[in-house]
Amino acid sequence: MITNKAEAMAGRRGRTGPLQSVLRRSRELREQVSALLQESKEPGTQDSEKRKSLHQRCLELKKSVDENAFALQNLKKSDEPAPVGNYYQRKEEEEQELLKLSQQLEKLTAILSCENVIKGSNVRDSPKTKLVNEQIEDDDDNGSDDEEEDESTQDEEEDEEGENEEEDDDHDDSDEDKLGDDSAVHFITLGDFAAQQEGDLMFKKGEVLLILEKKSDGWWLGQNSKGERGLVPKTYLMVSDKEGKIQEQNEEETEEDIEVTDETAGGATIMKRTDSHWSAVKKAITENNTLDALTTMGAVPAGFRPSTLAQLLEEGIHFRASYFLQPVLTSSNLSFRDLVWNPEKATIQSRPTRISLIVTLWNCKAIPFPGLSIQVLSRHVRLCLFDGNRILSNIHTVRATWQPKNPKTWTFSPRVTGILPCLLDGDCFIRSNSLSPDIGILFELGITYIRNSTGEKGELSCGWAFLKLFDSSGLPVSSKTYELLLNGGTPYEKGVEVDPAVSRRASGSVFQHMIALRKQPQLLVKLRSLSTQSKDILNLLPEVLIGSMCYIHLILFYRQILGDALLKERANMQNADLIGNPILATFPKLMEQPDLMDALRSAWAEKESTLKRSEKRDREFLKSMFILVYHDSVFPLFQSVFLPEYKWAEEESEGTRWRMIADFLKKTRERDGALSSLLSSESLHKAFDITEITYDFVGVARKSNPLV
Repeated sequence: MITNKAEAMAGRRGRTGPLQSVLRRSRELREQVSALLQESKEPGTQDSEKRKSLHQRCLELKKSVDENAFALQNLKKSDEPAPVGNYYQRKEEEEQELLKLSQQLEKLTAILSCENVIKGSNVRDSPKTKLVNEQIEDDDDNGSDDEEEDESTQDEEEDEEGENEEEDDDHDDSDEDKLGDDSAVHFITLGDFAAQQEGDLMFKKGEVLLILEKKSDGWWLGQNSKGERGLVPKTYLMVSDKEGKIQEQNEEETEEDIEVTDETAGGATIMKRTDSHWSAVKKAITENNTLDALTTMGAVPAGFRPSTLAQLLEEGIHFRASYFLQPVLTSSNLSFRDLVWNPEKATIQSRPTRISLIVTLWNCKAIPFPGLSIQVLSRHVRLCLFDGNRILSNIHTVRATWQPKNPKTWTFSPRVTGILPCLLDGDCFIRSNSLSPDIGILFELGITYIRNSTGEKGELSCGWAFLKLFDSSGLPVSSKTYELLLNGGTPYEKGVEVDPAVSRRASGSVFQHMIALRKQPQLLVKLRSLSTQSKDILNLLPEVLIGSMCYIHLILFYRQILGDALLKERANMQNADLIGNPILATFPKLMEQPDLMDALRSAWAEKESTLKRSEKRDREFLKSMFILVYHDSVFPLFQSVFLPEYKWAEEESEGTRWRMIADFLKKTRERDGALSSLLSSESLHKAFDITEITYDFVGVARKSNPLV
């Protein structure tokens, strides 16, 4: 009797345990999704306001689903107040259901977003929108095993297709009138174009394309001589008449911003396109012309391309480590998602993530050596998280070393210690909480070069590789060494070789093909499992970040100081005043200036060597010492007039900065601090700016994005 009562009480406790709470929340979310799908199929959704409301609800619901999935991932069996049968099986099944739900909402969001643009602009679907919808339909047909979800998604897609067909019917006549005789005109390409997105048509300079459809967004539907169809930018085209006379199109589009005529508004309105895709297309025109010249001279192989990741780094801050180092706000913008206070330990809360690992770069083999017409300033690897379509993290760069005796082999330092620069550190930590099943690491090998004849500087990709982090069943790949064959072209091109000449030299025999395969460029990397100490450190870092292992302890100090300022010492959580803290205001800049990071790393190592063992175990004491070291080492250098601006792969600038930084650290040691240097008339600094010592967390905090 007593046993039965105990079992009954345990059962009641189990129903209110963490797992049951998450499962109950999942059921509520499924009901809300079902209701949203049903509502999206109603006739009233043609109204633009109604569709905007559905789109907003879909975004909010997807955030809730992803937050519930994150909560489920962090559950442990030991957290349950009573034993739960089939705990891990139930947890895994629920994770799969939430993943399907998230993907379904993501597709619905894409459809509603496209429809919002269509309804708001009074034009028919552009080819890019059609390709998006077709991709969503294909994914829905192949990716769902739940019959109810399949039916609801299929019904919704049929409604969307019906709406698109009706809209197409309404505009067919006007589009045909717009095209006129141009629909049969052939165009000659001005230069090489590498596909930027799925659905683009790749072509070479001088090809003749048949334009099947023109659109006001500047992307036209074209067909090459092989019958392949895809989208092409009209800025690459010149129209050719039947007698072979060539007339240049869009001569006025050589200004800083590409101007596109809005043909749907009577040809009077001019829209300026300044988004990243168009700027990349514009920049590719110049760089591809340079690449054509280098390829023709034999300076680089045919598989080299302008570096995709380098272009993204130049376009803004959204792919830099300094951006991902800032705290992430929750969907309500009232608290922080990845920065939570632990009152028991009086520090920030440890937060495990779906991806938490260390990758070690060993070497690169058989990388083609550029010709003598260009001088190589840097050999390096850029890496980031990638799902085949979007970049999901910051772009981290590791510089390679090489020997003149073996110029085709690049090597990396497996562990940077002492005075070695962090830029050479081949040990990289990787963190992410993305739920994407296709997520992996994108490696792009690159060279920064300067042309001897013209002095022109640029960066080329020498090949890329992709290492998927989860298998088809959703399990993490094993921790081992991987030999990755490098692909030529950009990460959005398939089937391009880095150096096609290697394959052409191979005969038809299997033996010759095996030899040719061994001569193909390769990247050797190793995925390492985490030790308990490494795991504890990584769990205190931002949810999404890639960086060097040699300065991970410095980032940890920054995060602890950030937690103190935002969570512990603020008067209340609604206070959004500026925070007077020079470290918080300037530390993210160190991530973009590796020589200053090395200076801080060296100064801290020197200070740490003088501490007692008991002092090293005192977290608050170490934090106070780190603050003193920071103020005495790198902080004064940020505003120094004499320190040249950091420039990538410029040997003279890098050497000057190294000498000045080393000289400053030496004087600081001799004078027992940086105060005398700051007050000296010999030390000139830039005019004072309040941003040097204040931290505006409202201005720099990132918005919540469950996809990343």
